Amino acid sequence: MSRGEAYIVQAVRSPVAKRGGALAQVHPADLGAHALRALVERSGIDPEAVEDVVFGCLDTVGPQAGDIARTAWLAAGLPESVPGVTVDRQCGSSQQAVHFAAQAVMSGTADLVVAGGVQNMSQVPIGYASGRAGAPLGLTEGPFQGSEGWRARYGDKPVSQFTGAEQIAQQWDISRAEMERWALRSHERALRAVDEGRFEREIAPWGDHAVDEGPRRGTSLEKMAALDPLVPGGRLTAAVSSQISDASSAVLLASEEAVRAHGLAPRARVHQLAVRGEDPIRMLTAPIPATAHALERAGMTLEDIDLVEINEAFAPVVLAWLRETGCDPEKVNVNGGAIALGHPLGATGARLLTTLLHELERTGGRYGLQTMCEGGGQANVTIIERL
Repeated sequence: MSRGEAYIVQAVRSPVAKRGGALAQVHPADLGAHALRALVERSGIDPEAVEDVVFGCLDTVGPQAGDIARTAWLAAGLPESVPGVTVDRQCGSSQQAVHFAAQAVMSGTADLVVAGGVQNMSQVPIGYASGRAGAPLGLTEGPFQGSEGWRARYGDKPVSQFTGAEQIAQQWDISRAEMERWALRSHERALRAVDEGRFEREIAPWGDHAVDEGPRRGTSLEKMAALDPLVPGGRLTAAVSSQISDASSAVLLASEEAVRAHGLAPRARVHQLAVRGEDPIRMLTAPIPATAHALERAGMTLEDIDLVEINEAFAPVVLAWLRETGCDPEKVNVNGGAIALGHPLGATGARLLTTLLHELERTGGRYGLQTMCEGGGQANVTIIERL
């Protein structure tokens, strides 16, 4: 049985706000609703025709609890007949939401599905659901506590994004200076994109707030060099890490039949979907095997890819990926990454896809690849083809 096609009809996002910034007091349901309303308005689709809403979010407690996908759709004033489901694949949650939505369309079990994500990290800090808000996770505290199977397999090794990033820097011998140069590049490219208006088409402004808050105009290598490491004696600092942020994002996926029935104009098609896992202690290296797996399945190489969006959770994640894949860095995160633009966890995956689609359209590129590291040592890869 041949698969059907999944087309990307529309993709939109809120501005990405800093922790304590313009979106800090916005209820996550209202923040998610903002992207959903903009998606419906910009696509012109009858919302009654949407068959499901798949949203990414993690730390689904407090205002993010209770199936935020469904709550955000209803908070947007959209039809009660449309259900919603919330996905947690850690930092890749809304990229996985896109995968699930695309797979539903490809399988022929749905024709019109909304995917996306939301995260208000100002209100619900990272790690809040595990009782370790803002802190590295370990075996004796957090979700691994009491698991005999986990202890038998991994012992008492700390499970932390920070120690994982440090391990990568050491294993690939990535110096602090190299990471800081990448971080500065991220800010410079993000600021250029802002100044040239590259993000304007993809952002649905929140009132007067229409620009991402993260990029720093005054940053420099000298300022970065003055920061203390996050792990004593380590190479990692806040300057080479993604920013804590608040945002939402949404994507509309449609089958060929839905495109015809609703008079839609597809902007891209989903070319390949893949997900792989690796060492959950080192945690952040899975984009390397996941990229190789996706390209092999697609019968492609990185030479065929025009643009890459890889989430800058930490600079060493991207730099190790570049070394292992041999990808041309000039086509990677051309408008900056999460070090400058921020990483609103559950919203980031669909945010990256939204930016990738718009940049392919701006530059006339054909293929774009998106990947990101995720908790548990996982990674998603999405390859799209601009139409």
